[in-house]
Parts: sequence; structure tokens; C-alpha cells
Amino acid sequence: MKDRAKIIFGNDIGKKAYRKAVRGKKKYAKKFGDDSCENYPVRVKKNDCLYEPLGVEDIRVADGEGEHSFDTEKGLIVGNIRMGFGHYRISIAMASAAHALGYTPYWMDLNSYPETTCTKVIGAQNDLYSMGSRLSQKFKLFNKIVWEPLNYEGFRQLTYNAGDQKNAELMASVFRNIPKELPVIGTHVWPAQAALHEGMKYVVNAIPDNWPMALHFAEGSVHLVQTHQAYMGYRILNGMAKKKVLKPMPADSLKYTGHYIDHELVSNIEKDCELRLKRKENGEPMRFLLTIGGAGAQRELFSAVIKHLLPSVKENKAAIYINIGDYKKVWDELKRDIPSLNMISKTHFDKWDDTKSFC
Repeated sequence: MKDRAKIIFGNDIGKKAYRKAVRGKKKYAKKFGDDSCENYPVRVKKNDCLYEPLGVEDIRVADGEGEHSFDTEKGLIVGNIRMGFGHYRISIAMASAAHALGYTPYWMDLNSYPETTCTKVIGAQNDLYSMGSRLSQKFKLFNKIVWEPLNYEGFRQLTYNAGDQKNAELMASVFRNIPKELPVIGTHVWPAQAALHEGMKYVVNAIPDNWPMALHFAEGSVHLVQTHQAYMGYRILNGMAKKKVLKPMPADSLKYTGHYIDHELVSNIEKDCELRLKRKENGEPMRFLLTIGGAGAQRELFSAVIKHLLPSVKENKAAIYINIGDYKKVWDELKRDIPSLNMISKTHFDKWDDTKSFC
């Protein structure tokens, strides 16, 4: 297996940084085990939430549910890790586009296989990131000294990618029994890296961020970006090594695609805009949809938006829809911030189950 942590796009990773990456992998392997030699069974079942609208099949690893067969002619894997609302939204957009084009989307959530080292490693890193995100909102000094420099410069460095590549070797075994010809679209870099480590032949890495960061590299995949600025920054590896000009990404490794948006939203834009104009003409309230991820990192911003809109809501000039996914605690925190929400809001938690997440 190629060691993807030593040389990245023709750029040598220094011995010190490489040794640090190796130590990081050993640390996770010691804590969570190393299942690189495991031969996990893989099955396919209808996705509980996305099969009905989008024909999405769920790939299950090591849990025995579902059937064995894959559609190798029209199948396409959407690899994700359920780390943040944004990544999941992009995953659904990819599944939507694939479905509209006649493909069978396979949903592969690498953070949903509790028996595997893969999920344990991702879960641990997810917990760390969520904690850091929350702390950054509570403590300005932590945000200034630790969080912002880490997100804008730490994740940007090519050496950080070396560490991720080593950790992703512990995630590869979940792809072992999946047909290697099935294309994979990773909406986070780890599914893309893990797929490549296990020999998947056709891997696309849909980069979610417009700020160029080496964190998002999965060499061997086709990298997608949403803006021209991101294309230029990623192409030249802008600022990804201190006081050094790096060799660029090969042109065929990077594609500008525009924004990742669900087919259903794009195909209905004209009609939706007509209906919005009619609502305005009829004096109906303007509707606002607020979507908040589980870390609640922007809760204070959302609270401010809601407080600003509340007078218009009471006058029937505005209506607010708040989507907190399966993170009810975020709703509870919003109610603490804005006590009047208890009196004027209508909730839809009739199927809530604290023992498991929504889809």
C-alpha cells in the first residue's frame, strides 16, 4: 500500500512531521485497536429516511442487516462522517443529484459502524472538534489564541494532511468488501482517503470549505471546489507551507463545480420564486429557515436573528422555521436564550427518542 503521508503532490513531508503522523496513528490504534486485517461483512438496506424521496440505500458494515448485492452498473457511494450539519447537507445534495441522473445512491456513514476502529477514531475526533467549537463561542481568548489559528492556519498546513492520511489507514477496512469499481464521492476527506487506502478505483473528494486547507487533500482522488478563489488557492497549495513555495496539484486532480445543491431545489427555482412573490403580494408572512448543527457553534448568532425577527413574527409579517436535526439540546439552549419561544413556538418532537438519533 502506498504511503500517502510521506509525499503529497510531489512535496516531501519532513521526517519530524512524518514521525509525528506515525505516532498519532499508533496512539489511536492503541486506544481503539487496529482492525486493518479484519474482513467485515458488508450489506445493503433501504435508508430509513432517504430511500423514499431519493432511492438511497444504506451500506451497513459489520452489523448483519440487509442484502449482499450492489448495483455495480448504476451504483454510486456517498461517503460521509456525520460531522456537522454542513457535511450531511452536502451528502444529501450529492445523493439527490445522483438519483436525478438515474444512479443508485449508496449512503456510507463512516461514523455509524460502532464495532470498527474507523467509527471509534472518527467519533473521538468529532467530540474534540465539537468541544473546541463550543469553547470558541464561550471564551473569546480561547477563540483568539487557539481556535481561530488552528482552523485558519493549523489545518492549512501540508503537514496536517500527513497526520490525517495516517489516521485514515485505520478507517480503510470498512471498504474492504465493497466492489472496487463503485465510484465514491466523499463529502469529508476521511471517506475519500479511506477509500483510496483500500483500493477504490474512482474517488471524488467534494471539498466543503472555500478557504484552501491541506486538511482536505486526498491525493489520488478528483477534488471538487465550489468557487474560483478556492480553485486557485488549492491548485497552488497557497500558504500550505511556511516560507516555502510548494509544487502545485496536477490540473486533472482539481475541478471547479459550483455549489453543491439538491436537484429538487435547483429544478424548482423558477416556480418557487413565483410562489414567493405571490406570498408577498398576498401579504403573507415571509418565511425564514434556520438550520443549526449539533455543536451549536453559531447559536448566539441564530439567537440574535430570532430576537430581531420576533416582533415581525408577532405582527404576522415573518415566520421562522428552525431545523435542529437530531440535536434537541440546541433547541433547549435557544429557549434558555429566548424564553418567549416557549409561548409562541410549535414543536415537532412527536417521534423523538433520546436513545437514538434521527436520520
